[in-house]
Amino acid sequence: MWFMFALLTAFAWGGADLFYKKGSDSDDRFSHIKIVIMVGLVMGIHATVYMLVKGISFDPIDLLRYSPVSALYILSMTIGYIGLRYMELSIASPVQNSSGAVTSILLFIFFTHKLGVVEVLGVTIITLGVIGIAILEKAAEQRALKAGSEQIDKKYQIGMMAIMFPILYCIIDGLGTFADGIYLDELKLISQDSALLAYEFTFFLCAVLAYTYLKFVKKQSFHLFKERVKGYAAIFETIGQFFYVFAMSSNAIIAAPLIASYSIFSVVLSRIFLKERLTKMQYAVIILVIIGIALLGIADEL
Repeated sequence: MWFMFALLTAFAWGGADLFYKKGSDSDDRFSHIKIVIMVGLVMGIHATVYMLVKGISFDPIDLLRYSPVSALYILSMTIGYIGLRYMELSIASPVQNSSGAVTSILLFIFFTHKLGVVEVLGVTIITLGVIGIAILEKAAEQRALKAGSEQIDKKYQIGMMAIMFPILYCIIDGLGTFADGIYLDELKLISQDSALLAYEFTFFLCAVLAYTYLKFVKKQSFHLFKERVKGYAAIFETIGQFFYVFAMSSNAIIAAPLIASYSIFSVVLSRIFLKERLTKMQYAVIILVIIGIALLGIADEL
């Protein structure tokens, strides 16, 4: 079932990326804080409902036990939200989600794993495809700028500071997913339900702090029902998180790069809804990644 959970995570987070971009305002320097508030609110609601429906007795100590993982994830996501104000999603998302490769390499180095040829091939294809998409999009944009054939929106201009956001996200998220692999799969330090609730309640606490900072320190208004796009992103993020925990608890070393391929889905959605350009070569890379995903599916059945 890990393969299906990983695919559902990728689909959900691809949708979340689209709404993150639509909800990011380059003219609003508090946009990333508002996204944190919305994601934390939705996760807090989901965690409470999930706990009550399933009759789970949540131990608050799990918040501390799981805090290293939660901290890495929330930090990387906040950095990602800031970066989306300045970069095209089709560049930022693939760079960020190279973190799946970081995770697999770390798990392979520190823990004993026997991977089959099909699994190695699938992971390699997906990882190269995710990185390749970013390289191709960057090259296409540079050609457009040199030709002066089109005006690039100011929030998509790429500078050294802008490119640092997805790179930092990649490193920190890769470490977070590596830690998650240890907690959920390698050493079984925490149950799936406890990890899910701990993370979502931690994010909710961060949302409360973010709201307090925004409202009472920065004196900024925040209208919940005017943040619908950010709310949609939060819903997809939470759906993905639900499936993610179960995917990572079974086969983290393979699930991590597969889940990272959600950048491919977000790129396609960006082309459809945000009108971001895709070349024939980019479509070819997307097809290649889909083949890599199919190979992992086949390996799961062998």
